[in-house]
Amino acid sequence: MDKLTKDYRESLLHDLQNPEEAAAYLTAALEEGDSAVFLLALRNVADAKGMSTLAAKANLTGHSQFDSVSAVLSALDLRLAVTIK
Repeated sequence: MDKLTKDYRESLLHDLQNPEEAAAYLTAALEEGDSAVFLLALRNVADAKGMSTLAAKANLTGHSQFDSVSAVLSALDLRLAVTIK
């Protein structure tokens, strides 16, 4: 990985430790309408918080993917919202 990419990722993960930044980032990803984009964004937020710590806090088990997403969001003190366009 080149230095520029590494610096961007480090900066992104630093910014995503802020709950307001994380919520805005996830909202923007959700608005893309592509579940893969949202799941990648959620992974970035989880990485920013520390994946192993987050997994323990979310008490992840073998539930459905939506249950896992809900548990991760809850562990991040975030929730999914639906708004009118």
